[in-house]
Amino acid sequence: MLSEIHKKEIGYLLETPIVQQTAFWSVVKRKLGETTMAINFKSDTSCLQITQPHKKTIVSDVLVILKHVDSQRTIAYVPYGPELEPKDENQGAFLEELSESLRSFLPKGCIMIRYDLCWESYWAKEKNYYDENGWWIGPPQVPAQEFRFNINTFNWNFKKSQSNILPSNTIFINLQRNPADLLKAMRPKTRYNIGLANRKGVTVRIMGMESLPIWYALYRETAMRNHIYLNDIKYFDAVLSAKAHDSLSPAEAFLLVADFDNKPLAAMFLIISGHRGSYLYGASSTENRNLMATYALQWKAIQIAKERGCTEYDMFGVAPRPDQSHPLYGLYQFKRGFGGNLYHSLGCWDYPLIVDEYQYFRTMELKSQGYHLH
Repeated sequence: MLSEIHKKEIGYLLETPIVQQTAFWSVVKRKLGETTMAINFKSDTSCLQITQPHKKTIVSDVLVILKHVDSQRTIAYVPYGPELEPKDENQGAFLEELSESLRSFLPKGCIMIRYDLCWESYWAKEKNYYDENGWWIGPPQVPAQEFRFNINTFNWNFKKSQSNILPSNTIFINLQRNPADLLKAMRPKTRYNIGLANRKGVTVRIMGMESLPIWYALYRETAMRNHIYLNDIKYFDAVLSAKAHDSLSPAEAFLLVADFDNKPLAAMFLIISGHRGSYLYGASSTENRNLMATYALQWKAIQIAKERGCTEYDMFGVAPRPDQSHPLYGLYQFKRGFGGNLYHSLGCWDYPLIVDEYQYFRTMELKSQGYHLH
């Protein structure tokens, strides 16, 4: 299925709507002290979801991030890649061939390759995995998932990761409509809140590096309020300052701040890559929530993405269904209001390269004592 696999310069990573597979994202990760590599390959089109009758092969690539467990051991992490999606029955075999080909490019102490797959879940395509209300129930138990994924592989080596790193459920909004139709597709309450923020005088501005402390203050407040992991400010500095304009896959990062009477109420990072705008990080103040600044912020981000030629907007991370017990239920309610379609991906899958080391890592990860990828 694959041929002509070789390492290439990061700058030659092909254009993609997946920001985590761009040269831009490599710059972000290198600013944070991580090692990245780009691998190019050709694939037989007969095994892929896409239909290109005039082409027998298609060129694609993958961005790999090397995560250090300690001084001698690493993990190869592929965020939302590969982008190229095989037919369901070929996915395991395709990824197995890619994994075995990657071996020679990875350090000797590389324990495994972890793919954070953006491919649509098999079970999201099947009617019997939805309840009577049309909500997705979710995938089956892990043994059944692994059995299906490993079908047609030689080694039956793939393991479902115990948790996903990047969101495996999101909402995509089709931007190929005029602003009036985009608003019409939203829930009435969302439209009302956007209008309310505007009437109350909430304004949204694109800010630069000088406003990073404003973002971080709101972000810290949000993290403490919701008891979530707090990234260091250097992480967001890397995202906002990264440039890859001389590459084939640049992306633009925008810091948007919504304020009222010169007081910041909410902020977010919008990333534009290829034909997609992505809402990557958001934060808000506990005060003046009645002004609905977060709604104004999202609407402005959607408008900016559309103005810059994007055809879709990724809400980036929601609960898979309206389940009040899910930790992302609040985000689901908020983001669902903007319209769009739910998308369920396969999430993280591991391909062990050193079996004993992998088993130990997996045990430590389960006990929450091992190395955690960020």
